[in-house]
Amino acid sequence: MQTNFAPEALADPAIATSETILRSCVHCGFCTATCPTYLTLGDELDSPRGRIYLIKDMLEGGKPASPEVVKHIDRCLSCLACMTTCPSGVHYMHLVDHARAYIEATYRRPWHDRLMRAVLAAILPYPGRFRLALGAARLGRPFAALAGAVPLLGPRLKAMLELAPAALPPSPRQTLRRFPADGPRRGRVALLSGCAQQVLDPGINAATIRVLNRHGVEVVVPEGEGCCGALVHHMGREGESHGQAARNIAAWTREIEGDGLDAIIVTTSGCGTTVKDYGFMFREDPRWADRAARVAGLARDVTEYLATLELLPALRPGFSVTYHSACSMQHGQKITDGPKKLLKSLGFAVKDVPEGHICCGSAGVYNIMQPEIAGALRERKVGNIEKTRPEVIAAGNIGCMTQIGKGFADRGRAVPIVHTVELIDWATGGPLPAALAGADVMLQAPQAAGAT
Repeated sequence: MQTNFAPEALADPAIATSETILRSCVHCGFCTATCPTYLTLGDELDSPRGRIYLIKDMLEGGKPASPEVVKHIDRCLSCLACMTTCPSGVHYMHLVDHARAYIEATYRRPWHDRLMRAVLAAILPYPGRFRLALGAARLGRPFAALAGAVPLLGPRLKAMLELAPAALPPSPRQTLRRFPADGPRRGRVALLSGCAQQVLDPGINAATIRVLNRHGVEVVVPEGEGCCGALVHHMGREGESHGQAARNIAAWTREIEGDGLDAIIVTTSGCGTTVKDYGFMFREDPRWADRAARVAGLARDVTEYLATLELLPALRPGFSVTYHSACSMQHGQKITDGPKKLLKSLGFAVKDVPEGHICCGSAGVYNIMQPEIAGALRERKVGNIEKTRPEVIAAGNIGCMTQIGKGFADRGRAVPIVHTVELIDWATGGPLPAALAGADVMLQAPQAAGAT
């Protein structure tokens, strides 16, 4: 794609990077075949190619974002299926992230949009606040239909209430920050405890610690680490996202320079995509660039790290599992077969989901901010999962697990959904995942003692 940026504009490193990305696009349109919003809406401007034209026009002209540009950029899920499809290597993720930050700097959204974004940014990255908010949402769930009638805010309020779980697992009274390996130590890793996941399903991190300890890996949860910054990063709130990322980088660097780390383990694939991009995010910051690049180089999805270990033999018979690959896993991190191979090695029969490359519609807070599109994508995803006749669904991203769970609940079905690491933990000696309690496939499964 030809560009015509003024030399003074290219002096801005962000503009220069985006200009290079724009020039790599050859207009082929392959991206339209895998873009969820284009497949749902049929609008060229809701395809990656269309958004690229809008971004080019906005950045090249140095003009403030227009309502039309904002509408179509906001509709992008950042699922990154286009990057998997693109034959020219267009780094759409960095381009659309820049566009979102540019929009945040140059466009004043309507009050109701600003309010919703501010509320989400102030609550979701903070586990304590998020737990309190979910408690209030549970009280409001019976009134979701009424909330949907609130002018301007209704559809988003309704989506928030409907996505809130009917019950929350107890808050883990976890004060330990170091979990020693069982037997001789074979490795030492840091675990990103995260934000929303530790509230919605603390069993995922607990299973991760157990399975790593069982395989001779010491786990530390460094003081000061927290939200990876992804949630606000995808809202264009660059200052907040970089602040959250910098706190993590500082916490992990202390461990790296102390007793050392072999890896930084992430159990939510959306977070993993962002942490692996810290080096790019801080590339122009001399205070953080080197440390950010080192942290990004150590970041591993939990299944990615487990694939480097020799797993213990399975202690329980496997069963049929439908594996949902989150977009941030397969498109963002390019991890495709690894999780399935781990499950198969432990005796599970793994089923692939038809149209597995198409997003479920979760995408961080997308299912709140764009409830109509997210709902259509959820129905499409659940319909495709149904074709596998699922007994158990495994995934590596809490957002997908929540979104898909709501889709099955809407159909009046209760299919257990677990994190991949929970199955690996159970198969190698851990306790039965809570979601599988009472499930028919697990009737003969004895539980192991010693849960973290």
